[in-house]
Amino acid sequence: MALPFSDTVDRTLERLRTAFVDTARGAREVVGAPLRPDLPDDDIPRLKSRIDACLEGKGGETARRGRAAELGQAYLSLSAAGRKKFLLTLAREYGLPREAALKTVEHWRAGKDPARALRRELEPPAVRLLREFVGVPQGVKFVVDLRAELLSLGKSDAAAKALSEDLRSLLGAWFDVAFLDLVRIDWRSPASLLEKLVTYEAVHAIRSWRDLKNRLDSDRRCFAFFHPRMPDEPLIFVEVALVDGMAGNVQRLLDARDETHDAKRANTAIFYSISNCQQGLAGISFGNFLIKRVADQLSRDLPNIKDFATLSPIPGLRQHVEHRAKTEGDAMLTQSEIASLGPVTDEAYGAAAVLKLLARPSWWEVPAINKALRPILTRLAAVYLTATDKGRALDRVAHFHLGNGAVVERLNWLGDTSANGFKQSYGMMVNYRYKLSDVDANHESYANGKVVASREVRAQAKG
Repeated sequence: MALPFSDTVDRTLERLRTAFVDTARGAREVVGAPLRPDLPDDDIPRLKSRIDACLEGKGGETARRGRAAELGQAYLSLSAAGRKKFLLTLAREYGLPREAALKTVEHWRAGKDPARALRRELEPPAVRLLREFVGVPQGVKFVVDLRAELLSLGKSDAAAKALSEDLRSLLGAWFDVAFLDLVRIDWRSPASLLEKLVTYEAVHAIRSWRDLKNRLDSDRRCFAFFHPRMPDEPLIFVEVALVDGMAGNVQRLLDARDETHDAKRANTAIFYSISNCQQGLAGISFGNFLIKRVADQLSRDLPNIKDFATLSPIPGLRQHVEHRAKTEGDAMLTQSEIASLGPVTDEAYGAAAVLKLLARPSWWEVPAINKALRPILTRLAAVYLTATDKGRALDRVAHFHLGNGAVVERLNWLGDTSANGFKQSYGMMVNYRYKLSDVDANHESYANGKVVASREVRAQAKG
């Protein structure tokens, strides 16, 4: 069922090209011969002349938009190698090196210009160039996608990394949550949008149209944030199940064969999947606002919903436990835990026995092993989720929800029995509970380095 990501990208690129071609026709300048796909070195001067023309900003708004659209069209016509050279040229030659910044500051200090003039002068030319795209149809999406490529290049190039960081500030202003629209997605939504849900789902893969329809049924909800300048592109979406009580197993929650329940009789909303859709918006947080907005809307639409919680993965647990076993050895376990392993293994002892049992295929289906490992892994998971390093939760998903004001409510043994569930957390999942009246206080507690957890989880951490 999963649609090829390349298909979605190809459609987006074609939409961008079409929009830029139409807008570029309004430009009066003759830009000369097109750039060759791989952007050979002797094409670089012509590229720079086009960039310089955009930065000069001559003429009215129509002319400026036309030049920006023409430049965007030229970029989209390049091969992968050509786009890389384009971006590196932009990052290296139109950034703002430290020396240039210092000279700008000294020049400002020697004059009498207001502070806002200095702020303008310290903006890298590349960022000033990309600002022009906000007024071009599909231009905002273009800048978002361009930053995604810069983030990839930034792993090996300092200038590209610097420009991607500069763009984060620009995009952070463009994508302020106050500008975003919260939209419910259901089975009647456009097919192109439903395809994007399938493509962008990052937590629990959508395996069929039946699976997708189940996730959009009357006892389910899916909400997404959209930007007015990107009305066809979700920024982030959350999937919610309306159930009775706290859900503890994601396979049962997503079982398309299960009967549809009456949403008006449910008392709990379970947020079971949150997926970011735009790689170019990495580092710009929407998830916390999305959860709160959805909870508020559900409270208004379905006053019978009293509890809001997640059914979340624990992606770093397995790696954490294996690291502790290798570095701490038997000190990772209590004496009673070590003793409990005796009946199920005589080939290893202590932490080595735990790792050996966990390496067995389908170990959880062997009752004696399941019984021996459950209290051990539950305690280790509780410790992991309630511990911090420099004031931050060890697990990235825990950090996200605790930072939003949630509570570590309950651990779920064998909550995700998929291959990925065992790969990242031995099949365990966790409920983070959002009590709306306590969200702000919990957020403040976490900001001060304290993880807020239920009594049950605290007790499990002590063993």
